[in-house]
Amino acid sequence: MSERLNTEVLIVGAGISGLLTAIELSKTFTVTILSKSNLKQCSTAWAQGGIAAVVDDKDHINNHVEDTLENGHAICDVHSVQEIVKQGKKSIDLLSEYGVKFNKKGDAYDQTLEGGHSHRRIIYHNDNTGEEIHSALLRQANSIKNITIKENLMAIDLIGKKENYCEGLYAFNRISNDVTTIKSQIVIIASGGASKVYQYTTNPDTSTGDGIAMAWRFGCTISNMEFIQFHPTCLYHPTEKSFLISESLRGEGAKLKDLNGNCFMDKYDNRLELAPRDIVARAIDSEMKNNNFDHVNLDISFKDKSYILSRFPNIYKRCLMLGIDITEQAIPVVPAAHYTCGGIETNISGETDCVNVYAIGEVAHTGFH
Repeated sequence: MSERLNTEVLIVGAGISGLLTAIELSKTFTVTILSKSNLKQCSTAWAQGGIAAVVDDKDHINNHVEDTLENGHAICDVHSVQEIVKQGKKSIDLLSEYGVKFNKKGDAYDQTLEGGHSHRRIIYHNDNTGEEIHSALLRQANSIKNITIKENLMAIDLIGKKENYCEGLYAFNRISNDVTTIKSQIVIIASGGASKVYQYTTNPDTSTGDGIAMAWRFGCTISNMEFIQFHPTCLYHPTEKSFLISESLRGEGAKLKDLNGNCFMDKYDNRLELAPRDIVARAIDSEMKNNNFDHVNLDISFKDKSYILSRFPNIYKRCLMLGIDITEQAIPVVPAAHYTCGGIETNISGETDCVNVYAIGEVAHTGFH
């Protein structure tokens, strides 16, 4: 053991959940954040589309709840859905307070549409919402003296003298190849999901589920790991294995077409391209398997070029680097593992069934009261 550290609150993960929690808790506690790689290698920084929230009187919280329950096929925890949806506007406002520059129309948040939603309620920043959020929260966290961020330090095991009573963890230093012991009053796991176990995924290499495994070894309940959300549209390309093509393209009218140029979503759902992700992903998978396609196409080239360049600048640039001009060509896409729906079981406050251990964000499965 090369090093011993002490902190009041230890957060495993430096994505949106970990950073925002650290900023809030730093008002009372000293906080240490562990990032197992460099700070940009997290799912938050890679996210494109936006955050769903009811932010004005054109929509209503009940509508958002109903959409969530309907598209969750009646297996969502109703209490959890209601409580999380109620916090939508407060969460968006808090992110704005910490420097996130969401797109606006005048003084109001601009809103786009995504699959499964009955209203335009996606708050976004261009086509790189996650990068904007992550950068703003990192700036804020780095300005706070009570927060220490340590990169390339991978949590490997929770520790405690009593059964299910956590007092810290062991972490592997990927630079020095040593193990560090970190003692902490509270451990908050915000380490993300496990989608890198799939061949096609929108996630970075860090999404390997080690936070879930670590919690399970210590005694936390793990539930619903069979539920994996597949994003319908990941770029199909021999070298770009994990580049997401945002759902907001379909929200702004992009059409899914087979390799013969025919639209096909009308065969699967009357909401067409704006059906929920599970339906659209299965539809694409069906078209590929039934027709021996290795991908399908997503076409927004019929839109005005200036609109595409202003609304989707990063997707345009990345695709153009690969020889695909989305103002003139369709984008080859395949479904890809995107979000781990199960995980460490928690209540609405992030408490697990182990003392001093909390789980938040994608790593958590909020399902009991």
